[in-house]
Amino acid sequence: MKRYLFILFLAISFSVQAQSNAANYKYIIVPEKFSFLKQINQYGLNTLTKAFFEEKGFTVYFDNAEIPEEIATDRCKALVVELQENNSMFVTNLTLLLKDCKGAVVIKSKAGKSREKEYETAYNLALKDAFTSFNDFKYVTGNPTMATNPTPAPANVAAKTVPVPVNQPIVAKTEQQEGLLYAQAISNGYQLIDATPKIVMTLLKTSLEDCYISNNGNTNGIVLKKNGTWFFDYYKNNVLVSEKLSIKF
Repeated sequence: MKRYLFILFLAISFSVQAQSNAANYKYIIVPEKFSFLKQINQYGLNTLTKAFFEEKGFTVYFDNAEIPEEIATDRCKALVVELQENNSMFVTNLTLLLKDCKGAVVIKSKAGKSREKEYETAYNLALKDAFTSFNDFKYVTGNPTMATNPTPAPANVAAKTVPVPVNQPIVAKTEQQEGLLYAQAISNGYQLIDATPKIVMTLLKTSLEDCYISNNGNTNGIVLKKNGTWFFDYYKNNVLVSEKLSIKF
């Protein structure tokens, strides 16, 4: 039990780690054209992305614009935006990445989704949905940190401490997720598909049997089998939630 709780806390700390890694950056560079589109600023996605991060307090430039010498001579001082498309037949899916100068992913959004049929509307809604992963982020002027409200603990602390006050008991709350989920194998685990079909959760393998680090697009936690039944365990408002799942492998 202690080992599985550690994996749960570790999974949650991954999100905090990514936020902390972004703390060293003030500048963000947005491409004038995303790779999967044919035109510059098609559907207004590039200007929408630039405006979003500017509202968060960052200094944002298009990659074709004149940029200050500070980052022109050292691109490692800026993060670069990448937008990935993974559409299905009926759903537009967009994932927003912030990468460093070596191409490593510093922050990755959830997959923003839209079922609208009209392209411009669908892409804009999907991108705005992806933006919700960054709702709590902002750049504090004069202080190179990513601040949230409340401010998250540093990553090295989050990995070592329980994410609830130690003087308060952990109260487990059980919920039931409706519908059968189908497990599809991926390189490092599984993705769970509902009857739509739509990807509702990813499962990443751990060193424990029947225990996976998981994310449902909004929440990090673990999926594990207890007494023959699968559960998605995560923390919500400092309460441990155990969500019952029906999975067909």
